[in-house]
Amino acid sequence: MKSRRPLVAANWKMNGTRAENARWLEAFLDAPPACDTVVCAPYVFLLQVAQGLSGLDAQAGAQDCSDRAPGAWTGEVCAEMLLDTGVRWAIVGHSERRATFGDSDELVAAKAARALSVGVRPIVCVGETLEQREAGRTNEVVAAQLAAVLRTCSAAQLATGALAYEPVWAIGTGRTASPAQAQEVHAAIRAQLAAADAQAAGQVRLLYGGSVKPGNAAELFSQPDIDGGLIGGASLVVRDFLAICGAAN
Repeated sequence: MKSRRPLVAANWKMNGTRAENARWLEAFLDAPPACDTVVCAPYVFLLQVAQGLSGLDAQAGAQDCSDRAPGAWTGEVCAEMLLDTGVRWAIVGHSERRATFGDSDELVAAKAARALSVGVRPIVCVGETLEQREAGRTNEVVAAQLAAVLRTCSAAQLATGALAYEPVWAIGTGRTASPAQAQEVHAAIRAQLAAADAQAAGQVRLLYGGSVKPGNAAELFSQPDIDGGLIGGASLVVRDFLAICGAAN
C-alpha cells in the first residue's frame, strides 16, 4: 500500500471567467475530495481561487512562475507575489511552456528553485514528444529533463512539491499512455531520484498528466509509482474533476 497521500492538480490553462470560476468553486465546495487538491488557475483569477478554497485540503496553484526575484521584469510574476496572494503551488515546465514559449530544461530548473526558495511548491513537468517515444528515447529525454532540475534542487526539496510525467503526445489529444506505459516511466523517474536520495525518492509524489478522465483515472492511479494526476481539460468540468479525485483516493 502506498504511504504517499494522493495529490490531484487541476490545470485550467487559459480558460475561465470570474462567473464560471465561482460556479466551479461552489460545486467543488459542496463535495470537496478527501485527497490533496491543487487548482491551478490563470494569474488574474488566483486570488479568487485562493479565497474560494480557504479552509479546505485544497490550495491554489499558478500555471507558471518567474525565475526572477522582484524587480524590473515587465510582464513577469514572481514567487513572492504568488505567495502573497495565497498561492502555495506553481506548475513549472509544462510541455506547452517548453514547446511554445521556449522554456529550456535549465530555465525550468531555475523556476523550480526560485519557487522553492520562498516556499512555493513546484509541480515540475517532464515528458517526451511522440517522435521521441517512437524513436525509443522516452527514458533518455525524461531523465535529461529531471537531471537539469536535480542539478539545481535536491530530491528532498522536490519532495515538498511534486513531479508530473506528461507525455506530450497524450495532452489534449484524447490519447493516453497505458497504465503499464505510464508506470514504466514513473518507476524510472523514482529510480533516478533514488540514485540522488533514496529516502526522498520514496516521498516524492509522482503525478500522471495526459488525457486523464473519470473512466481511466482509477487504473492509472492504482499503479505503484503513480500518486495522482495533473488534470487539464477534464478539470474544467467540476463533476469530472471530482470523480478523478475520488479515483485517486
